[in-house]
Formats: sequence, structure tokens, C-alpha cells
Amino acid sequence: MSTTLRTLTIERTARPWGWFETVMDMAGSKIKRIGVFPGQQISLQRHRMRREHWVVTLGTAHVTLDEQVFDLPSGGHCDIALGQVHRLANQTQEPLEIVEVQFGSYLGEDDIERLQDDYGRT
Repeated sequence: MSTTLRTLTIERTARPWGWFETVMDMAGSKIKRIGVFPGQQISLQRHRMRREHWVVTLGTAHVTLDEQVFDLPSGGHCDIALGQVHRLANQTQEPLEIVEVQFGSYLGEDDIERLQDDYGRT
């Protein structure tokens, strides 16, 4: 079995809440490193084409999964199901970084359905 892996030059993509870097991108899966600035959060969102797995690598993540809200310390992890409403926030004054693994038939940035956004992108 052979797997085609695209060679990437890792570039940091700025967002108003922080940044992300795509570390690996292949058919059916993508790995990102995501940083959320202190006091910031991504939009409350869901995806129609992918599910995700988050692992906290630095700091403490404040996570919303549907009606559940909880903190994940460094080393903690959670799964986001297909279509599940979710949000990642940094409610501390320290940096927050996670690794996000995406799985699905389509992994483009336009598969984000924003339900609430602090930066006017809904």
C-alpha cells in the first residue's frame, strides 16, 4: 500500500485569535498546530465534512462541545464528531497551543460553519 504525502513548507497563517500551521496534509487527513492568544477564542463552529481530534501541547484549553464546557490541561485531548458544535478558547494569560488532527472526505477551510464569532466573520 502506498501513500502520497505532499511535501509542505510550513507557513504560519495569521488569524485574529492566533495562528495555525499545517504540518501534514494528505487525502483524508490533515494535521495542524494551532496557537490561541491569551484571552482569545475561535468561532463557535461546526463542520459538515470532517471530524477532529485535539491534543493540548501547551497551556490550558477551554473547550466547548455542544452543551459541555470544560478545561483541558497540557496533555489532555478530546474528539469533535462530524457536525458537533465546538469552540477552542484561551481564558488564561499564558500561550495555548494544540495539535489538531482532521479526518474526512474534505478538509478545506471553507468547511467551517460559524455560528458565533467575535471578529464579525459569521
